Amino acid sequence: MIADRAPYSNYNLITDMIAAATVIRTFDTSVVKAAAGPIVKAGKLLLTGEGSSRMFPAKSAIAHSRRKGWPCTVITEAGRQSQEYALNGWAVLGMSNSGRTAEVIRLFNSLKDAGNSARFSLAAMPESTLQSMAASGHVLKCGKEGAVAATKSVVEQALYCRALVEAVAGEETLAGRLSTLADQFLAALTLPVDLEIAKKLAAANSIYFAGRNDGVAEELTLKTNEITRKRGDYLEGTYAVHGIEESMQANDVVIWIDPFQESEQKFHDVLVKGVGMTVIAVSSRPTIFPTIQIPDAGDLAPFVQLAAGWNLLVEAGLQLNINIDKPERARKVGNEFVG
Repeated sequence: MIADRAPYSNYNLITDMIAAATVIRTFDTSVVKAAAGPIVKAGKLLLTGEGSSRMFPAKSAIAHSRRKGWPCTVITEAGRQSQEYALNGWAVLGMSNSGRTAEVIRLFNSLKDAGNSARFSLAAMPESTLQSMAASGHVLKCGKEGAVAATKSVVEQALYCRALVEAVAGEETLAGRLSTLADQFLAALTLPVDLEIAKKLAAANSIYFAGRNDGVAEELTLKTNEITRKRGDYLEGTYAVHGIEESMQANDVVIWIDPFQESEQKFHDVLVKGVGMTVIAVSSRPTIFPTIQIPDAGDLAPFVQLAAGWNLLVEAGLQLNINIDKPERARKVGNEFVG
């Protein structure tokens, strides 16, 4: 339980995770106004970035927009592949914690050369290279993170994307829900984690995350690599029971985010009974698996699910007695632009 980790309070990662609740509580939804108007005019928006700057922020906003059936077309793709697309007439939001991510900057170079003026940036560092190439840029308020693994900046980027798609659709509800969401986020982050679950995660050969393509499970897979140094894999939807079980091992663990209730028995039969592995659910309702039961945040549930996943990974990392602030090879800026 993160709240009881006083001996580990020197870890910047834990401090930043807890600070993310304050980021939620104090977020100003009006910061998206400068970008919203041109995006409404374009009717098409690409959310781009690399790693943690894109997966959860972009995909959680897109999933919500699609569920609502909002008219603006919103897609996401990494920066390098986006350069291969015809983006004439598209609005583009480039996200980079450092503002120096090479793939995003090269994309913005190509957009500028092509005469695309609907270029918007979102970065944590002021006066960054990326911001200088945007028609309009916003700088995150969360401040610099102490650990290599991005946490509070991911949450603020995701809030920005959520507020942006709401503003573009003219359906702005986020501002009035932030205080409750912050409480729910902190509750999930500090839920007690059964010691046996933490030990299973620490002993696992691989930790898989299953769930919707809304960025939660995918982002937690990246955090698995950074925090626990374990092999992680993201299994979209019900992919976990569509062949990959052939290569799974009994000491592997699947963490299933918000399980599809009608698929629970199939996961149990194929993975628990068939492979002999452990399945752990993160859900606002009871499931047939050991469950980290979180507050029900409705359509803001992905934020609370993310916090619960962080909680599990920190417990595993501390069981392994590793420095969760400093991976051995992962870098704060994955691929920095030089030029």
